[in-house]
Amino acid sequence: MARYKITIEYEGTRYNGWQVQKGQKSIQGAFFDACKALFGAAAKFEFYGSGRTDAGVHALAQVAHLDVVTRLSEAKIRMGLNDNLPSDINVLSVESVDAHFHARFDAVERSYIYIISKRRSAFGKSNIWWIKDRLNVAAMIEASEAFYGRHDFRSFTDKDAETDTTLVHMTAVDIHETDNLIAIHIVGSHFLWKMVRRMVGILVEVGRGNLRERDIENMLKSYSPLPAKYTAPSSGLYLEHVYYEGERIKRGIEILPGILRLK
Repeated sequence: MARYKITIEYEGTRYNGWQVQKGQKSIQGAFFDACKALFGAAAKFEFYGSGRTDAGVHALAQVAHLDVVTRLSEAKIRMGLNDNLPSDINVLSVESVDAHFHARFDAVERSYIYIISKRRSAFGKSNIWWIKDRLNVAAMIEASEAFYGRHDFRSFTDKDAETDTTLVHMTAVDIHETDNLIAIHIVGSHFLWKMVRRMVGILVEVGRGNLRERDIENMLKSYSPLPAKYTAPSSGLYLEHVYYEGERIKRGIEILPGILRLK
C-alpha cells in the first residue's frame, strides 16, 4: 500500500466531531464514504487523523494519512475525494509520504484559533462566539501567561479512555483584537477533550472581571470544576495547524473577512 498525507479543511457545524460514531455524522465517516466511492467498495484502505475534533469544531488544516493501493496520481486522488465529499469538507492537498509517516504520532505541535465576536452579527453564527459583555483583553493577555509551559490540565478536560496523561506542554497563548473580533491562538504539544474550549471560557471570565491569573494557576495545581462550567461553545473553534518535525511555529495573526491567516 502507498501512504498519502491528506490536508483537509472543514466546517464542522453539521458533524458530531471527527471520529466515526454509530448513527452520527462525522468527518472521518464522510471520508470513508468518499474513499469507497473513489477506490471501489471492495478496496482496502486505512484513514487516520492527527487527532479528534469535537462536535461543531472546524478545521483550517487538519491532517490525516491514507493507506491505499491505487494508480491514481496525488492530484487525481484530491479531485476524486472532493468530488465525493460534501461541500463543507474540502481536501486541500494530497502528498505521497514515507510509509513510516503517521499523522497523529509524528505530530509535534498542534494549534487552534478561537474567534470571539464583539458585536451581534447576521453572519457566521456557527463560526463565532458572540459575547455581549465588554471584555478586558489586557487582563486576558496577562492571565494567559499562566498557561505557558508544562502543566496538568485535568481541570480542563473530562475523563477519556484514550487519554493516558493530562500533562500538556503549552507553547503559546496569543490573544489579538480587531475592531469587532478577538482571536485566541493556542499552540501546544497536544490537546485533551474540551481543553481548548475550557481555556477560552476561563480567559473570558478573566475578561469579564470574574477571575484572575492566580485563579488559573490554582486550577493547574489542583482539580477545579470551574473550567467545565465555563466551557466555550464549539462554534468559534478552529483547528488551525498540525506541526511536524522541522516546521516553524507561526505566531501573530491576521484576520481577513471570512478567512483566518497566520503570519
